[in-house]
Amino acid sequence: MCPRARSDRVVVIGAGQAGVQTAAALRAGGHDGPITLVGDEPALPYQRPPLSKEHLAPGAAPVALPLRAERFFVDQRIDLRRVAATALDRASRTVALDDGAALPYDVLVLATGAANRTLPVPGADLAGVHALRTLPDAEALRAGLSRARSVLVVGAGFVGLEVAAAARAHGLGVTVLEAADRPLARVLSREAADHVAEVHRRAGTDLRLGEAVTALTGRGRVTGAVGSAGSEYRADLVLVGTGVVPRTALAAAAGLPVADGVVVDGSLRTPDPAIYAVGDCANHPSAHTGTRIRLESVQNAADQGRHVAAAILGDARPYSEVPWFWSHQGPLKLQIAGVRLPGDETVLCGDPATGRFSVCCFRDGRLAAVESVDRPADHMAARRLLAAGRSPDPGALRDPAFSLKEFARSPVAA
Repeated sequence: MCPRARSDRVVVIGAGQAGVQTAAALRAGGHDGPITLVGDEPALPYQRPPLSKEHLAPGAAPVALPLRAERFFVDQRIDLRRVAATALDRASRTVALDDGAALPYDVLVLATGAANRTLPVPGADLAGVHALRTLPDAEALRAGLSRARSVLVVGAGFVGLEVAAAARAHGLGVTVLEAADRPLARVLSREAADHVAEVHRRAGTDLRLGEAVTALTGRGRVTGAVGSAGSEYRADLVLVGTGVVPRTALAAAAGLPVADGVVVDGSLRTPDPAIYAVGDCANHPSAHTGTRIRLESVQNAADQGRHVAAAILGDARPYSEVPWFWSHQGPLKLQIAGVRLPGDETVLCGDPATGRFSVCCFRDGRLAAVESVDRPADHMAARRLLAAGRSPDPGALRDPAFSLKEFARSPVAA
């Protein structure tokens, strides 16, 4: 390891999962130089996944779960600044903050995350229209659910479906409008997506596919929406869950390349050797897809934070961790390992009618991703197989007796 790297001044912009993990891993790896963590929210850095799940559940105590206790930052000598970064000066290697301070750095890590995609239709600014990204968003949505009678969710992605399940648990009427022909179309196979749709419909959600929103209606406060087919929907609370966009303004203004994220190389470094990018904002080459991708998951954020910390300390290597995701939507427990691409061959393991099955996705005859519904053993086996580069034969999976778990446990042939 490089001795100088251990004493470099490191500034991390973004106090979410990726940023906090980067700072923590630097200290754990022996970095003894100054570490400054810049976050633009007043709260202590907190976990975001529970905001659309446990935080909205009926009877749950609406308490944010911190990523680390406040004492951690003191004990680890991590200078947590609860302010916004406004500009980067790459020539002088300084970060301007909105409190007037200028932070010098030897190494800069961009962990700026993502922001909610807005809904570009009339009425999107009415009272009662919610987004969900931050703790204040979740608190406002929770309060709204306690008063609402009917809920409209725009977008059948992870957040939209998790909120829909929470609203049904509150006993509210819920309609979900999704412009695509299936829920979670960007990430799930047809087989798994069809099951997700069936689960939500059985739970009482009115899921409308192939239907976008053209306007939200009401005077001062939302009372409904108009769909692309001309149908009108009544609702006194609307949740916009149409995805996110990476926060790249700082990088772009500083002249760094951006394209659906901050463009980095295989080690997560930008063309400026002093600057890295991690987490939701980083567009990186994937060892698992052969393409450039940007991932939005806690696992990716944490793993990339650890990876960049190691690189700063002198252990630079290509990032190759297996991506994995999860979502809890009422009774539905969905876990995904790997990344499915359009055109992948799919093989069903188990019977969707039982509510417990996996969809194995193959690319060029090799296992590329596994989508598991209430089959955690399959999920863990898939993660082991993908990390090891092992793949069962697609034909073998069609045997009802085949077990992905047992295959993952089996010795590798010489």
